[in-house]
Amino acid sequence: MPEHQLFEYAVIRLVPRVEREEFLNIGVILLCRQQKFLEIRYELSETRIKAISDEVDFQEIGEYLNAFEKICKGGPNGGPIGQLTIAERFRWLTAARSTLIQTSAVHPGLCINAKESLARLFEQLVL
Repeated sequence: MPEHQLFEYAVIRLVPRVEREEFLNIGVILLCRQQKFLEIRYELSETRIKAISDEVDFQEIGEYLNAFEKICKGGPNGGPIGQLTIAERFRWLTAARSTLIQTSAVHPGLCINAKESLARLFEQLVL
């Protein structure tokens, strides 16, 4: 029987106006060190986003999320942060920040398959 392994995740939030502290869950980032897994999954629903703000720049959001994806994959395309270890990249991506894209606190869990856990969390917390 496969052994459960520790994973950590955070919800990715869109915060159109930081000063109002309103946000919309748009994705999840998950790290499982034992499986060497670090991925982000997100969805930009124009209808949901426009319900909280009609001043959102979708191109800017896409650029932020594209950078998150590159950093998750690691390597030279992820810039200097992409060169860090998988755990360091996760910590950098989930660090507190006051910007358009923020993450929740980091939460732990146990999984057998990190990719399946990411899909389940995404469905529960975003869709």
